[in-house]
Amino acid sequence: MSNAQMPPPPTGPGSPRDVPPAPGSFPIDPDTLPDPVRKEVTAPEPVAIDTSSSELKDGVNRCPKCGATEVRQKPGTDLLICQFCRNQWQVARVEEEFGLGEGIDQLEGTVIASGAKDIAADASVLMTFKCKGCGAEVTINTQNAMTARCHWCRHVLGVNEQIANGAVPDAVLPFHIKKDDAVARIRQFVGKRQMFALKAFKEQFTPENVVAVYLPYMIVDANVGADVAGHGEIETRRYKKGSGDNEKTYYDADVYAVQRHVDFTVDDLELEASAERGNLDTRRNTNNIINTILPFDTKNAVKWNASYLVGCTSEKRDQNVQQLMPMLEDQLLSIARSQVESSVSRYDRGVRWEQEQLDLRGSRWVAMYLPVWLYSYHQPGANGGMLHYIAVNGRTGETMGSVPVQMWKLLLAAFSIGTFIEFFVFWILGSSS
Repeated sequence: MSNAQMPPPPTGPGSPRDVPPAPGSFPIDPDTLPDPVRKEVTAPEPVAIDTSSSELKDGVNRCPKCGATEVRQKPGTDLLICQFCRNQWQVARVEEEFGLGEGIDQLEGTVIASGAKDIAADASVLMTFKCKGCGAEVTINTQNAMTARCHWCRHVLGVNEQIANGAVPDAVLPFHIKKDDAVARIRQFVGKRQMFALKAFKEQFTPENVVAVYLPYMIVDANVGADVAGHGEIETRRYKKGSGDNEKTYYDADVYAVQRHVDFTVDDLELEASAERGNLDTRRNTNNIINTILPFDTKNAVKWNASYLVGCTSEKRDQNVQQLMPMLEDQLLSIARSQVESSVSRYDRGVRWEQEQLDLRGSRWVAMYLPVWLYSYHQPGANGGMLHYIAVNGRTGETMGSVPVQMWKLLLAAFSIGTFIEFFVFWILGSSS
């Protein structure tokens, strides 16, 4: 019998044909997939915006007048100044340069600027540059620094080319608040809380050790629609039952099903792009302090230039767009709830939102360094102790912090106040009887 006449091999369990089809052998109809998967499969590929600076790719930022590399930020301004010839110049604002403030209501899909692209898993934190002045090789650790000086010819080199390790953002918002001002604000903040402060903290308090830090953020524009549904109550009657200590207040209310739809846009929403700073474990750190000094005037951010970071430290971005998407959606839903708040004021007993649906039609992501003056104090204790921060917004001067306290003083004060109030109430009642 020839091979052509042989019966086909069996297809039952355990037979050679009992194997899954090769990937891609059968096309999948996206319409048959459940909603979350279908949206992900059919979503368009992210659109990229090139924000790189071609004039800075050799790692050197030169004065446009004399060519020197001794370039610094002019304190209190957004200008750069040459330390050799004193020439000053303005770096273009990133929003104006790349049209990042336009067309938010027309956004579709995901638009990602160069500095906000996914971080390559195998990217190194060490970058080596060949100095254009003398040819020496200079290595920069991008984990915490973005500039270095050539040890032979003193040229200042900076990491200006956008690389795949998340160290180079699209823009930087320069410091305006000077160190002396930041120190004074921290002194004032702590001074108002000295009474209950931990003794060791007061003894070791040295605000001159405050550090200028650039923190990584994603600045997001979004075109959004949202639906919320729940139940609202309108009170119709209030009455009491019982007497004395057993008296209770009751109310009757009409209950209504409430639905709202809202369309809105968000311009320059600030999301922390560092997992460490986003870790709000209040048992071990006070990272939440950083959120209290927001917002920043991100409209004034300039194109990335490492010269703004001379003399400052920085933290590297380690969160990609997809990792930050849940945080974005959570904040957008909060905005949606606040947007519909005025339309449900008639429900005097409030509205309990039970269903929420977000339609993120489009978003645009830009990586940016934001300026913060940071003072830290480590309080020893269980599980590694507590890390306290006092932070100053490097643009507005807004100050907030955490001061470790002596609990016995707080309890004593609370007891004393409680005793005083009790005595005062007793005296008032006694006087009126």
